[in-house]
Amino acid sequence: MKKHVLLLVALATFFTAFVSCSSDDPQTSQVAVRLVDAPGDYDKVNIDVQDVMINVGDEENGWQSLGNVTPQVYNLLELTGGIDALLVDTEIPAGKIGQIRLVLGENNSIVVDGETYPLATPSAQQSGLKLNVHQDLVGGVKYTFILDFMVDKSIVVTGSGDYILKPTIRVTTEAASGAISGMVNPFEYQVAVEAASATDTITTVTNEEGKFMLHGVPAGTYNVTFTPDEASGLAPKTVEGVNAVLGENTDMGTVELE
Repeated sequence: MKKHVLLLVALATFFTAFVSCSSDDPQTSQVAVRLVDAPGDYDKVNIDVQDVMINVGDEENGWQSLGNVTPQVYNLLELTGGIDALLVDTEIPAGKIGQIRLVLGENNSIVVDGETYPLATPSAQQSGLKLNVHQDLVGGVKYTFILDFMVDKSIVVTGSGDYILKPTIRVTTEAASGAISGMVNPFEYQVAVEAASATDTITTVTNEEGKFMLHGVPAGTYNVTFTPDEASGLAPKTVEGVNAVLGENTDMGTVELE
């Protein structure tokens, strides 16, 4: 199967701020990659993940697989409400890495109004748009990268009605950011959740149990707005002054909607 290589985007720069891992070997670093979704207005967006690679040498010949990725098709729209997909969790030799890529197969599709369509990837995307990282992985440190696949910005509809995948992925690390979570009541209808500060806006939606989690939230104070589906008859609600703390999950508890 011909594979398409898609850019993940640049990693966070301050690796020394990441939390320590449990690795006993100071010559290795532990790397975990998790996939989450920023919502899009579709029934399903199915992504065929084949591999995760890093570049540890020259741009053309230094690519290597992280090794223990199980090929799988993920519906990105299921990865909300605190649910994520662990793509890889492994140890690699400490040292400098140059770039990182997500490798997709051809079994990508989108479901719109109950109809399934192929999700094409332009040939120009096969090698991916490469961004340099050039950072050192410190031995004995765990690096957890959260890939926030921004579906609403990643799908292009052509004039002929075809769907094209042009990924926009926001990458953060749990130790270089925080998280905000909680649940809403009532939860029979889906609710859009947006955390906004003076410099950042992060969105997600609740799952079927009313739970939500905003991943990769830079430390700071946010106003969190809850916008229920119009069919619910419930009014939007904003909770002000919610603090996101570096390396921690801020639990808002249950937010009551009226």
